Amino acid sequence: MNKDNFKHTPWNEPFITQRADPYVLRHNNKWYFTASVPEYDRIALRRADSLEGLRAAEETFIWHAHESGVMSQHIWAPELHYLDGAWYIYFAASRKDDIWALRPWVLRCEGDDPLKGPWTECGMLKCTDDDEFSFTDFSLDKTVFEHHDRRFCVWAEKVSVGRKISNLYIAEMSDPLTLKTPQMLLSSPCYEWERHGFWDNEGPAFIAHDNRVYLTYSASDTSPAYCMGLLWADANADLMDISSWHKLNHPVYTTDVERGLFGPGHNTFFTDETGEVYTSYHARQYDEIIGDPLYDPNRHCYIMRVSFEDNLLIFNKD
Repeated sequence: MNKDNFKHTPWNEPFITQRADPYVLRHNNKWYFTASVPEYDRIALRRADSLEGLRAAEETFIWHAHESGVMSQHIWAPELHYLDGAWYIYFAASRKDDIWALRPWVLRCEGDDPLKGPWTECGMLKCTDDDEFSFTDFSLDKTVFEHHDRRFCVWAEKVSVGRKISNLYIAEMSDPLTLKTPQMLLSSPCYEWERHGFWDNEGPAFIAHDNRVYLTYSASDTSPAYCMGLLWADANADLMDISSWHKLNHPVYTTDVERGLFGPGHNTFFTDETGEVYTSYHARQYDEIIGDPLYDPNRHCYIMRVSFEDNLLIFNKD
């Protein structure tokens, strides 16, 4: 379908082009944006006085990949957080001599302005002494959130034995650099729509609303089959108890040919000054990809408003 024939809505025009895994943060009345760049070799930040201002905001490259060794390849999915009086960026990276050895790394800036730095490399995220599995294999897409005075992280990691599938794991954190508990398996790709090309759950994003908390995630390979699923729990439940969580048996957002959105995924949530909740995510404008989809540069950032109906999260496409 030609782009001129797509159904046009406020939400299906790219917000920022060629920026995958987008992350939007509002802090102290300023808006920040970061994402994976197509070259996967650096971390960029934007800042603006408004959400709309992020579109044209100048990018500052605050960190570049190493020439060799750790953090030299596949700089993926950075997230910017302000925690305990400092700025943190969580991201995945591998090494040029082992390009799929992805692990979660952390940068910290103790200055007031994250665009000016300086940024310090804090190493890999640390797990507990009795955690034998976390970050021992392909690990990426770490997100951090706070709920009821507890801090958690959720990330994707391939199992270290057997078939190499990617699950979601959750752990409580003791500080921005350290896990407080061993990992708990949160979600595994058990449905057919999570298994196209690769059995995959990744890209978790957290939002709390009224009496529930929600985690969206991405599933399948990065082709047009890429889609988003949903987990939820009661807001007062123990999020480290697997019985607290429920998983929807169908995707909540898939390729929408009519609107020209192919392979939507890896979203995050944020709230504007009026209390409206939005999501940022990436998608392509076409389905015919030449070569490996991971290296196609045209995953664009899109913005969409979300709502909550009958205790479920709804993506407002129109």
